[in-house]
Amino acid sequence: MATSYSGYMGKVLELDLTTRTAKEYPWTDEDRRLYIGGKIMAAKILDGMLTGHEDALSAENPVVISTGPLTGTGAPCSSRFNISALSPQTGIVASSNCGGTFGYHLKKAGLDALVIRGACETRSWISIENGEVEFHDAEADGVWGLRVTPAQERIEELLVQKWGARRAFGQLVIGPAGENLVLYAGVTSDERAAGRTGLGAVLGFKNVKGIAVFGNHEITVADPVRNAAWNKRFFKTLREHPLTGKQMPRMGTPGLVSPMQMRGMLATRNFSAGRFDAFDKVSGETLAEEANVANRGCVSCPIRCSRTVELDGQLVKGPELETLGLLSANIENDDLNVVLRLNHALNELGMDTISCAGTLAWAMEANERGLWECGLSFGSAQELEGIIEDIAYRRGIGADLADGSKRLARKYGGEEFAIQSKGLELSAYEPRRAVGMGLGYAVSNRGGCHLNGGYLVIMEGLGLFCDPQTPKAKADMTMMFQDLMEATAAAGQCLFSTYVFFPSMLITRPRGLVTTVVNKAAPHVGWALRAINKFPRAVHMHMPILPHTRSFEYATGMKMKMGDFMRSGERGYTLERYISQRFGISAKDDTLPKRLTDTPQDPADPTTKVPLDELKQTYYEARGWTPDGRPKVSTLQKLKIV
Repeated sequence: MATSYSGYMGKVLELDLTTRTAKEYPWTDEDRRLYIGGKIMAAKILDGMLTGHEDALSAENPVVISTGPLTGTGAPCSSRFNISALSPQTGIVASSNCGGTFGYHLKKAGLDALVIRGACETRSWISIENGEVEFHDAEADGVWGLRVTPAQERIEELLVQKWGARRAFGQLVIGPAGENLVLYAGVTSDERAAGRTGLGAVLGFKNVKGIAVFGNHEITVADPVRNAAWNKRFFKTLREHPLTGKQMPRMGTPGLVSPMQMRGMLATRNFSAGRFDAFDKVSGETLAEEANVANRGCVSCPIRCSRTVELDGQLVKGPELETLGLLSANIENDDLNVVLRLNHALNELGMDTISCAGTLAWAMEANERGLWECGLSFGSAQELEGIIEDIAYRRGIGADLADGSKRLARKYGGEEFAIQSKGLELSAYEPRRAVGMGLGYAVSNRGGCHLNGGYLVIMEGLGLFCDPQTPKAKADMTMMFQDLMEATAAAGQCLFSTYVFFPSMLITRPRGLVTTVVNKAAPHVGWALRAINKFPRAVHMHMPILPHTRSFEYATGMKMKMGDFMRSGERGYTLERYISQRFGISAKDDTLPKRLTDTPQDPADPTTKVPLDELKQTYYEARGWTPDGRPKVSTLQKLKIV
């Protein structure tokens, strides 16, 4: 279905795996205006397909792989795509965002998105060339059973044989963990992963090992001159910003380990503490000095946040902050080389490093308490590489560990120290020293996710320092940041690009007068943020702190001021919640383990716990949801969802 907007390819392809047929899925310009792309677009498609009775691991669970309109337009940090479906970890709608090249090549194939229904009868991989679909036998072709890198290499080899020449194309694959339905299996494109929420297991259930896309369609923009000029300026802004131009290129996300340690935010010993005595052995500085060989970045990204390390004579992707923290401090492992080995094993087997690490930490504590005699213990990480492989193939204790901490705790006890929300293990930020981040973990649509939770930790110590213990204004800040990040991801850009929202001087002059005033004033501006959240047209203009909106306008030709951008994010966020309530989600599910809400991190300071009940009710009010956490009809109507 053609489009009058640029940036979009104007076609969504629906694949029926059961019948091996394909047809165009109807998607109008009104849909593009309201549900701009990426995960918001995916939520709208899933809204029309999910009734509330489907299981995640079933043929009835649709998968939507979608791009943003900025992908392929030259906008910085725009080599992204999204995968959405019901999650086997949470049982509700979830999404996972990924870099790599798949999104760009999907658009070059003439497609904005794939809608995948049914399940393949036999183990398969799929190729799509300029919109034409072909199914292949993954077993006969020697693809099924391979780890992530060999699987991608084998698919490339098969395509070169078919084409008679090497061409640029994009692909995504699952590893053995997805094939064996590990509930936190991910999907990989190049060396980048859509790691969270277990969508690799969904593809594994559907017998889809991988998808390769190729095409030679042109990706157009509405105003080429202004688009190029603005993107040049946007790149310059990113390169000059202290976070995206200095800290991230120098140390990547691992650079946060040291400030997290200083603030008491570094999850340690299964979130029982916020500081790790041996943190300096596994810090971002140590990784940069002792292990990092080179920096890499996605297409069109100046930040180049990915680390490359040498392991057994091979150059491989190094750990991100979450992996580094959770496989060191959180299991009391001070051996950086062990972290590198475990990270590589998880990547090659196709598993979410966050959920696997969190599950291992729970198992260590359960073993210590005598709840489950699994043989795992804090400080003993040398044997974990074999355990991780057992998880991927569901062997021995790996069969239990493959189901994650929530299900393990239900089976053996210890729910109060299963560090998860809605079934998704928390990332490495200890929220008792950043209570707004604690709220975000609890209300996040996809479970214990720092990004979908609004990443308020950047206001609470890792950028600014706006009283991390107070609940004041945190609910309204959380909503605003969630909505802005939803829209950014849906447009097709990496969330790291939103760091420019914070003026450089607030980062470079932490003790300056302006920064001090901002930090002191922030807890008292909830009323103003509430007004903006309720009436985003009050900021119906482009704002210097959010260059994304001009990139969107110049690429697509669609009007997109900051207020429009915020409303798009709010629509997507609320729509996901609206769908998930069909599966029973309500306020009772917006929870954290009692360790984080009932036990102060510092026994002498009762504020060092997450005041979740208070924060939740303020958050529901801000969003226009009922006290039970359900979007009101008036809110759904305002957002044009119903």
